[in-house]
Amino acid sequence: MNITTDRATIDSVILEVTDPTAAQAFYAAAFGLGDTIRVRATDAPTTGFRGYMLSLVVSQPSTVDSLIDTALAAGATTVKPAKKSFWGYGGVIEAPDGAIWKIATSAKKDTGPATREVDDVVVLLGVDNVKATKQFYVEHGLTVSKSFGSKYVEFDAPKSAMKLALYGRKAAAKDAGVPPEGSGSHRLAIAGNVGAFTDPDGFAWETAAV
Repeated sequence: MNITTDRATIDSVILEVTDPTAAQAFYAAAFGLGDTIRVRATDAPTTGFRGYMLSLVVSQPSTVDSLIDTALAAGATTVKPAKKSFWGYGGVIEAPDGAIWKIATSAKKDTGPATREVDDVVVLLGVDNVKATKQFYVEHGLTVSKSFGSKYVEFDAPKSAMKLALYGRKAAAKDAGVPPEGSGSHRLAIAGNVGAFTDPDGFAWETAAV
């Protein structure tokens, strides 16, 4: 992914894991997202819901199934089995390192052969105060593309970049299919072109390596 200088972008997410070699092997086999997903070692304590979910948005149900199947084969566990819903079709898995992933599509029927193409990667943060955190990110250069009051916010991003979205913590946990309680490290850092800082909910941003 290329970092632009005129728009705030997310270059990658860094997952902090106890076994980087195993995590790298898992993500290469499960999703094949390249440098979009990076890992590094940590022993920082963490319990329960880490306050975020990573979402892969794809074009049709068969692609959802393909990505979930390879993730499970590589060692992930099912949190919410893939199924149809009012919004489309999707499921949630937990990676061996503890990261929660949602793979979903707005389509309810296949329109072509199954692929493994990912249309969007979304970093969904569960926050205590959506409005306040929205304003914090606007002040750091992000532009809102969708906003539903105090419930959900999505920020604009170039097609080639990852997207950032905000949900209330309880709503994010419910969407993920896990209890909202959790403590300790998020075990996540976000790398982009907006500088290094920590947001109101403790999520760390780093300057992406050029």
